[in-house]
Amino acid sequence: MSVPVKPFPHQPEVDYLTECRPQLRTGDILMCSGSGLFSSMIQRGSDSVWSHVGLIVKLEEYNRVMLLESVEPAGVRAVRLSKYLDNYDNRGNPYPGGLIVARHRQFEHLVDETGRQQLVQFALDQFGYPYDKDQIARISARILARAINFSDEEYDRIKPDKEYLCSEYVDRCWRSVGVEVPLHAGGFILPSDFARDDNIELLAVLQAKHE
Repeated sequence: MSVPVKPFPHQPEVDYLTECRPQLRTGDILMCSGSGLFSSMIQRGSDSVWSHVGLIVKLEEYNRVMLLESVEPAGVRAVRLSKYLDNYDNRGNPYPGGLIVARHRQFEHLVDETGRQQLVQFALDQFGYPYDKDQIARISARILARAINFSDEEYDRIKPDKEYLCSEYVDRCWRSVGVEVPLHAGGFILPSDFARDDNIELLAVLQAKHE
């Protein structure tokens, strides 16, 4: 089943440990529908329910499933995926919004085991690029550009360098191994663009969104 742009999927939640975790693979993604101010800006700018996306990495040898993501204000980081369900805010509360996991239908065909290792290496190499206030402003401008169709010249002033919106980070990681999601005409990508790609398959709803 494809991921809807909106509304949030109505499928019942699955248990993460018993039903979802065993089927996860490196290269899958977590998609989030948040409720905060920055999330709302992304959702409005893209006319969708999606506000965040992260890359899933399964470390079999350590019995861990990690999420590699780019978040404001920390930048690119890694957390255990289950943190979104049991301790997102370090106070014992889950993520304030809806959560799903998804997969690119062609990923297994395009990426072998060596490719998965290359994917993880590329993703880790992006660590250490924190956001600052100027970078946040440029990211916000890219979201605005999506909503009002900036010209190429206008977009050149705000195009990504080594500061990443979450979706730009996942997109570059996937592209490093030949997996592509169609970009916006301005050459950038938002979380909703993953939902708009028919190759993105919904695997499970981890946490329903309660309006």
